[in-house]
Amino acid sequence: MKWLKNNLLYFIGAAVGAIAGYIYWQQVGCISGNCMITSKPINSTLYGAVMGSLLYGLFKKEKKKVVMTEGENKHEIQRVRTYR
Repeated sequence: MKWLKNNLLYFIGAAVGAIAGYIYWQQVGCISGNCMITSKPINSTLYGAVMGSLLYGLFKKEKKKVVMTEGENKHEIQRVRTYR
């Protein structure tokens, strides 16, 4: 459940992208059949799902963790992915 909640944005993006890919195939498509992505509905749907997942993944926030080393005045900032 924790993993699903953490990756929910990717699944929503995949669903929206799949719907958009199918609508694109239905409305625009490729009549000759030579187009690799839009020649079949499964190709455009899967392509849309991957693109939607990648696009929605850009909006995922990451928490920052500040690490101080003892005895020095140096500060290091690390980006840490949190798994809630």
